[in-house]
Amino acid sequence: MEVKRKPKEPTSFLLRRFTQRVRESGILVEAKKSQFYRKKLSRGRRRVNALEREIKRREKIRLKKLGRI
Repeated sequence: MEVKRKPKEPTSFLLRRFTQRVRESGILVEAKKSQFYRKKLSRGRRRVNALEREIKRREKIRLKKLGRI
C-alpha cells in the first residue's frame, strides 16, 4: 500500500488517507482472520476430546449431587 504526500500536506492528513486506503482494501481484515488459525483436528482426536468433556461433565454432576461442590 503506497500513498504519496501532496505538496504542503500535513502528516496527519497523509496518515488519515493511508488508513482509509488500508481499511478499504481489506488487508487488515484478512490478516486478523488468519492470525489465530488452528489446524483442524482429526476425527479420532475430536471424538477423544468429546469423550473427555463428557466424563468431566458427568463427574461434576456426580460431585454436585454428593454435595462436594
